[in-house]
Formats: sequence, structure tokens, C-alpha cells
Amino acid sequence: MQCTEDLDFYLSAVLFISGVLYLIRQLALPAPYGKHVENDKKHRYIMVPAKYAWFIQEVPSFLVPVLVILHSQQKWGTLSCMMLLFMFCGHYFHRSFIYSVFTRGRPTPLHIVIMAVAFCSYNGFLQGHCLVYGAAYDKEWYKDIRFASGIMIFIIGMGINIHSDHILRNLRKPKEVSYKIPQGGMFKYVSGANFLGEIVEWFGYAIATWTLPAFAFAFFTLCSIGPRAYHHHKYYLQVFKDYPKERKALIPLIF
Repeated sequence: MQCTEDLDFYLSAVLFISGVLYLIRQLALPAPYGKHVENDKKHRYIMVPAKYAWFIQEVPSFLVPVLVILHSQQKWGTLSCMMLLFMFCGHYFHRSFIYSVFTRGRPTPLHIVIMAVAFCSYNGFLQGHCLVYGAAYDKEWYKDIRFASGIMIFIIGMGINIHSDHILRNLRKPKEVSYKIPQGGMFKYVSGANFLGEIVEWFGYAIATWTLPAFAFAFFTLCSIGPRAYHHHKYYLQVFKDYPKERKALIPLIF
């Protein structure tokens, strides 16, 4: 495989455009999975148990970059590049092999799983290809302020994401499907604390990586799960009369 900057550019452009289109779509209706499936009375979906759904849809983002690395015939691998690949694959290792095992979420419609597999395969290839073939880091990149600050933001975002998932998971007992008001952590300030963590995480990754594909992915993440936090917030306000009025949907004090 030859390194082609044009390939990364065009794949990133598709990701940006897809993010805008997905944002427009979700401004009207939330994606039909989780709590929002029950509000969709027009369709009858084939459902996949949550544990299997999360593993199947997330694991391509871990495996595809690994396959790109193994397929590489050229010498590469500065310390900075290896750390960035470890960050990306580490996130999806957790989502595929740890989060999927412990999740107590509701079943996911099959078509959502298929779409997620397609996206994770596409994005996994794009990020892996860019770092292996496209990005050129000097040996001192790990000392650059963009790299250092990006990693710090990534770690903070990942911590918020994992802690928020822990809070949500422990709201339910095994086999329980009812919804409750999440408390603690960033849920004190926003309804979509888990989404906020992931958005922060990927913008941190984009800053550390400083590549167009990474920023395209961060933008797509904002467009895809940002509106979901808003719809979650609306749901909580409608269902729970005692829901904290001071909470925002996604950004404390603003939104």
C-alpha cells in the first residue's frame, strides 16, 4: 500500500460531511437505540443483546488499525506515533473487551449495529492509515505543547467517560431495564456526562495527533453524540418531575 495524502483528505472530507448530515438528522429525531427505541412506534426492529452489540460494533475500531500496522511494509514508529496509536486502540480495546462485558444497556436494533460496524471499520482504517502512512512526526514531537496538552485532554475525557459509564451501569441491578436519575461525577452538571467525556477525549486526541483525519473524527463525534445528549436531557425532564433543573444537556452553564 502506498501512502497517499489525497486518500486521507478525501476520507476525512466524507467524515466531515457525514457528521453534518447526521447532525441535521438527529436535530429532528434521535437515533433509535437505548431509551429512544421505545418512543419509535412506527418500526419493529430486530434487536441484538447489548453485550454482543457493543462488542460487534466497536471491535473493528481496534482490529482494523492493528491490521493496517501489521500490513505495513515500511519503517515507521516514532515514540509519538506509537503513543497515539496506543491511545486510539486503547480506547476501543476498552469499549470492545471491557465495556461490552459489563454493560447493562438495552438491546440495540440490528441496523444500528451494522451502521456502527461500517463506521468503525471506516474510521479505524482512516486513523490507522494516517498514522502509519501519512503523518510525519519528528523524534521530538512528544515534547510539543500540542502533543502534551492533547494527551492531557484525552486522559481527562477518557476518565470522565469511564467514570460516567460506571455511574450509569450501577443505576441498574442485573436484568433491570428501568431508568433512574444518574447522580455524581459530571452528572452533577450535565445529563450527557458520558457523551461529554468522549467528545473531550477525541478532541484531545485530535490536538495530540494534529491531523485532518483526527479532527474529522472529533467533529463527527460531536455531531453524532452531542445531539443524543440533548435528547437524553429532554427525556429526563419529561419522565422525572424531580429532575435537577440546574443541569444542562452537554456543556455546563451553556447548553
